[in-house]
Amino acid sequence: MTRENLQHLQAPMGRDGPSGEEPIVGAAVSKDEALSRLKEQFDCPVVEYDEDLSASQSIMRRLDVERLKAELWMPLSVDEDSAEVIACRPDDIELLAGIRESLGVNEIRFLTATPADLTRIIENSWDLNADFPPSAGRTPLAKVRTYLAGVRTRYAVQRTSFARGRTGLALTRTGLAFVSIGVAFLRLFGGGWLLAMEIPLLVLGMAAIVDGLLWYVPARRESKEIFPYPPYDVPDDYSALEVSDPGGDMKFGRSSVVDSAGSLRDHWDALSPVERRRFLANDRTNLAEERTILAYLRTMMAKARTGLAFTRTGVAFAGIGIGFIRKFNPGPWTAFDWGLIVVGVLMLAEGFYWYFPGRKAANAGMETVKQAGGTTPIWERIFPSICHFLAMKEHPAMQVPAEETSRQPGVWATTGLALERTVLADMRNAMSRLRTVMARSRTGMAFIRTGFSILAVGVGLLIYFGFGGEEVYWTAFDILLIVIGVYLIGDGLHWFVPAERIRRQLPYCYGDFEIQNSDYSEPKTSWNRTVFSDDS
Repeated sequence: MTRENLQHLQAPMGRDGPSGEEPIVGAAVSKDEALSRLKEQFDCPVVEYDEDLSASQSIMRRLDVERLKAELWMPLSVDEDSAEVIACRPDDIELLAGIRESLGVNEIRFLTATPADLTRIIENSWDLNADFPPSAGRTPLAKVRTYLAGVRTRYAVQRTSFARGRTGLALTRTGLAFVSIGVAFLRLFGGGWLLAMEIPLLVLGMAAIVDGLLWYVPARRESKEIFPYPPYDVPDDYSALEVSDPGGDMKFGRSSVVDSAGSLRDHWDALSPVERRRFLANDRTNLAEERTILAYLRTMMAKARTGLAFTRTGVAFAGIGIGFIRKFNPGPWTAFDWGLIVVGVLMLAEGFYWYFPGRKAANAGMETVKQAGGTTPIWERIFPSICHFLAMKEHPAMQVPAEETSRQPGVWATTGLALERTVLADMRNAMSRLRTVMARSRTGMAFIRTGFSILAVGVGLLIYFGFGGEEVYWTAFDILLIVIGVYLIGDGLHWFVPAERIRRQLPYCYGDFEIQNSDYSEPKTSWNRTVFSDDS
């Protein structure tokens, strides 16, 4: 090729050809004619887009997909000192130097392709659909899902720790009851032969209190280690979940919306199996993120229930201390009585400190479940109802010739397995929404139990010590306790009733909510399979 031709080819060039020339591919140029011109112009083999034409991931990991798409070149293979490269401008000296530097080779064997074909070859090698960002590849999405699975496992561990903490607080309240009975007997009847009953009550009660608090301490530690993953507004259109690791602290975000993805998905029947699997991988990632968000909200509600259990324990401490002060005259035991009150008030304060974030999480959980209820299930998106199908029969996607590869049988192969995994993920999300609703219901019941505890203390003190007289301030205090208790009961019912109503409407929840689990003592071949129809 002459030097003049070389300089001409180095002129600024768009995706369709050198500036000032007739575009290689245009409205008046057929694909065959464009390929013929390329072969003649650059005197090298030409290639067309094919899903089987791609570079190995070991090569692609060294390169930047956006750079390749901007410069329009891609390596097919790289040896020790040579490489085979597809490029739209194989005679561009600056591009040649950049390719040699990027690949670390001296000899390059060029192939050429149209800009549109080369862009799709590059995206396909990165496992991307047209115009998709690098984070939308199946491997990056699989990494994100694996990380999210680890986050959910951590949430499950924390919820178990909170449950253990609540069990410990129940043991603490039981021990407090033993100690209260022992101290009351000792102050009312003194020592003597009753010590044989009073001392064991005190010893057992103190042991139960200490043991219960030791169960609670790890839960308190876990409450500070919860990884925040609150709900946020996800675009309705296609975007990929991205994760970065700045300084070891995982940060999640969304890629920019791919405007062409909606049209691409509308032509589902015209997509190749690989292109379908890429959409399904993103669907599974979105579903995994939703489950992670719901797991975070359930963890925050579990933390709130543990805080309310701590509050009830504080109510028990303070109520017994107040009863002792009002019942007995000042004396050596007065410091013990005030100690109970101080400890109870501190426990009340910390319990309600845990309560408020849980309240916010429960409201967010209900809103998230309601929003998810308005989305179209995966199965319906891929296999729409017959009415929608009939309305779409004139759609261009329906006009693909029957002999095309994309219309031939094979959905139940690898693509079918991807579809099955995605549908199962969608079902798991429905179960996760149900668990979130039930967690909100349990949190409402925790409000009610806490309200009854405070109400019972107020009513008991009011009935035992009477109204008015010199006890006017104590009477006002008792009435305040009753009002707070009634409010918490009402607030708990406000949470419990709507959650129960939704629980009965969601799938997998019939009558008394009994789900038959597999009997793991029997061989797997003997397990029964429950089939949930699309009607449910």
